[in-house]
Amino acid sequence: MAKRQQSRNKRVARTREPETEPESARGDEMGMAAIDDQQSIPAILPILPIRGTVVFPGTVMPLGIGRPSSRAMLDECLPQSKIIALFTQRDEEMEDPRPSDLYPVGVAAAVLKLMRQPDETVSIVVHGLKRIGIERMLPGNKYMRAKVKVLEEVPGEGKLFEASARQLTQQARQLIEMSPNAPDQALTVLLNIENPAHLADFLGANLNIDLAQKQDLLEQTIVDKRIRSVLVHVSKQLENLKLQAKIQADVQSSIGKSQHKMFLREQLKAIQRELGEDEDSNAATIRDLKQRLEAAAPPPKVMAEAQRDLNRLESIHPASPEFSMMLSYLELIVDLPWSVSGEEKIDLDKSRRILDRDHFDLEKVKRRLIEYLAVRKLNPDGRGPILCLVGPPGVGKTSLGQSVADALGRRFARLSLGGIRDEAEVRGHRRTYIGAMPGRIIQEIRRAGQNNPVMMLDELDKLGSDFRGDPASALLEVLDPRQNSAFVDRYLDVPFDLSRILFIATANYMGNVPSALSDRMEVIEIPGYSDHDKVQIARRFLVPRQLKENGLKRRQCTWLMPALHKVINDYTRESGVRELERQIGAVSRAIAAEVAQIKKPTKRTWRVDAKLVAKYLGPEKYFRELDSRTRTPGVVCGLAYTPVGGELLFIEATSYPGRGRVQLTGKLGDIMKESADAALSLFKSTAKSFGIDPRKINRRDLHIHVPAGAVPKDGPSAGIAMFTAIASLMLDVPVIPKLAMTGELTLRGRVLPIGGLKEKTLAASRAGIAEVILPELNRRDLAEIDPRVAKALRFTFVQTVDEVLEASLGKHKLKEAVQKATQAGMAVRAMRDKTSSLGTGMHS
Repeated sequence: MAKRQQSRNKRVARTREPETEPESARGDEMGMAAIDDQQSIPAILPILPIRGTVVFPGTVMPLGIGRPSSRAMLDECLPQSKIIALFTQRDEEMEDPRPSDLYPVGVAAAVLKLMRQPDETVSIVVHGLKRIGIERMLPGNKYMRAKVKVLEEVPGEGKLFEASARQLTQQARQLIEMSPNAPDQALTVLLNIENPAHLADFLGANLNIDLAQKQDLLEQTIVDKRIRSVLVHVSKQLENLKLQAKIQADVQSSIGKSQHKMFLREQLKAIQRELGEDEDSNAATIRDLKQRLEAAAPPPKVMAEAQRDLNRLESIHPASPEFSMMLSYLELIVDLPWSVSGEEKIDLDKSRRILDRDHFDLEKVKRRLIEYLAVRKLNPDGRGPILCLVGPPGVGKTSLGQSVADALGRRFARLSLGGIRDEAEVRGHRRTYIGAMPGRIIQEIRRAGQNNPVMMLDELDKLGSDFRGDPASALLEVLDPRQNSAFVDRYLDVPFDLSRILFIATANYMGNVPSALSDRMEVIEIPGYSDHDKVQIARRFLVPRQLKENGLKRRQCTWLMPALHKVINDYTRESGVRELERQIGAVSRAIAAEVAQIKKPTKRTWRVDAKLVAKYLGPEKYFRELDSRTRTPGVVCGLAYTPVGGELLFIEATSYPGRGRVQLTGKLGDIMKESADAALSLFKSTAKSFGIDPRKINRRDLHIHVPAGAVPKDGPSAGIAMFTAIASLMLDVPVIPKLAMTGELTLRGRVLPIGGLKEKTLAASRAGIAEVILPELNRRDLAEIDPRVAKALRFTFVQTVDEVLEASLGKHKLKEAVQKATQAGMAVRAMRDKTSSLGTGMHS
C-alpha cells in the first residue's frame, strides 16, 4: 500500500497513456449497498478496455481515456446509459485490444463524472457495481459491445470464515497504521466496512500487488477463498513493512546529525543490501545525468542549481511523483546547448548566390540581408537588430529565413505564433503545475541543439491575448537585444542567453503588432509580385517543383508563356504566388492522370497552352469588370491596402428623395465612415461652386456602398474617392474609364498622403488601370514602385479636391456639368420667384 502509486508514475512517464492508474477510494458501507441494490445491470453493455489497473465492485476510481475508440464509445453511450463494462487487458502495451486480449471477468461500473482535458484526453470517475462476465460479443465497428451476465457471489459461512474476516480486519488495520503514505481516512473507511466481501474488494483494490494477482481476486466469486487470498497478500506486505521499519532503525542508528540530509539515500542502500542487490536502474540514470551535465557545461550558477537538484533526486523514491517531475527538469537542463554553438562561416558571395537561388527579385530585401551579414562578419559579437519581414502572404518571408540560415551555416528553427493566446507558451509554465513544460522558445532551442540558431517567429501579427496573459508582452524581453542575454523561462527557472540567436520575425500587417514590440524590430517590407515577376517565378521555381511532385519529367510536359499568363490573369488574383502554384499543380495532376492511363511507353510531350489551361481549370475565376462598373455616374474605383496586399475598392453612391440622411453599407470601419461624413460635409459646403443648391442635397437621402460586403474595410485613404463619387452622382458625370485614386481628405479640401503605395499600384496594374490619382506628397514615393509598374501607369498628383475632380471627371465635362447645374438652379429659382410673386398678387 505504501507503494501503490508506483505503477501510476511509470505510466505518467509514457506519452499520453490512454488509461492511468487511479487512486481508489470507497464510500461507507451503506452508500455502496444502496448503489448495488438500486442499479440494475443491462444485459448488453459497451466495453471499455483498461490497462494497468483492476476496478473492483464498490470502489470509486478516476480513469484517463486516450484511445479515440474509447472516447467515441463514451460520447455515444453515456447520453443513453451511465453504466459501462470495464475489462482489464492482459498486455498493457497493446493499443488496439481484441476480445481475446481481455481478461474474462470484469466489472459493471457507473460513470459518475466526465472531464475533458486540454490534451484531448478524457478523464472519467467510475463506481464499480458488480462482477460480470462476457457471454458473447456483439458486432460493432467503433468499439466493443457484449452481452454480459452478472456473476453471483457465494457468501461465506461458519466460524472459520468469521475468524478469517476478523483476522483480515486486524492485519489490514496494522498495515494502514504502519504505512507512511496511507491516507488519513483509510483507517476510518476500513473500520466502517462490515461486509467481508466488500472488505476483500476494498483491500484488493489498494494492495501493492501485481495486476494478475488483482485480477485473480476479482475473478474469485467465492467470498471465503477471496478473504483467504487477500489475507495472504496483507500478511506479506505487513512483514515487508516490519522489515523496512527494522532497516530504518538500523540506518538511523548508524548515521549522525551531519548525515541527516542523506537519510533517504542510506535507506535505499540498506534495502538493496537486504535484497542482495548492488544498485538499480535509478542509480544508473542519476549517474548518466551527472555525466551529461558535465558535458553540457552550463554556467556556474546553473551548474550549482542542477547539482543541488541531482542530490535531491538521489534521495527521492522513484515511486514519488516528484521523482518524475525532477527527472524531466534535469533532462531539460542537460539537453540544452549551453555551450554548443554552430560554427559561423560568412561568405558574402555565397550568401548572395543562396538568396538568388531561392528567391527571385526582392533586391531591396536581399541587399539589407547582405548588409546584416557583412556587419556580422566584421563584428561577430555585436548585437544586431531584430529583423521583421512584412508583406502579403505567399511572397517568401518564411523561406527567406531558411535561406539566411543556410548562408550563415546555422540551424533553422521556426516558431509559429499564429493563434497563441497563452503567455506561458512563450515563458513556460511553473513547475508546480501538473503537466508543466518549458516555453516554445526553449523547446525550439533544445530541438535545434545549438545556442545560436536562426529562429523564425512566424505570423507575429496573429498573436492573441485573453485571461491567460498577453504573449506579445512576453516577447518584449525576447526581442530586446539588450535584455535577452538573461532570459528566464518559468519552467527552467535559470537564465539562458538568447543574444546569440538571430531572430527574424514575419507579419502580414504591422497594424496588428503592438507598438512596443514593433519598436524593438527593424521592419523590412516585402512587396507583392508583379505579373512579370510571377511569370519568372513560375518558370524558374513553381513549374519544375510541381512537375517533380506529380511524377512528371520535363520532357513530358512543357509550359508555354501564354499558359502562364492565362493562369495569372484569369485564375489568380493575389500578391504572392501560392494560388498560382496550386493552379499549376492542378494542371500538372491532370496531365499526370493522362500519363498514368497510357499503358504503352510513349514519348509524347504535353505542351501546356492557354486552351489546355482552360480545359483543365474550367471557367475563368476572375475577369476585369472595371469598364462596365465605372460607366455610371456615382461609381469610383479606389485603392486599398490590406494584409493580403493591394486591392481595388469600388465606391458607389446613389440618392433618392428624403431628408438629407446618409446611409453607409459594405462593412465599413469607423475611420472609413468618418471619411464618408467628411466627404459629404465638404461637398455640401462647396455645392454652390458646382452650381448645386445645398437645399437640393438636403431634400435627398444619400446611400454610399462599398461592394464585397462580407469583407471588412477601414482606413482614411478612400476620402477623395468618396468625395468624387458624390460629386459624380450630383453632377451626373461618370468618372474617366480605367482610372483609380487614393488619398485622405480634409474638411478644407486638402489631399493628404497615404501609405501602402507600392501594393496599391501593383493592384492597379494587375486590374488594368491606366491612370492613378495620388496626393502630391506621395510623389517622393515613386522611387519605391516597381519600374515596370511605374511605366505601365500614368500618375496624376493633386493637392486639392478641385484638382481631383478635374483629373477624374475631365475639365471640359466638369465645366459643362457645372454650367448645366448652374442654369438649372437659376431656372428653378426663377420659377420659384415667379410662383411667389403670383401668390402675392392673388393674395392682394
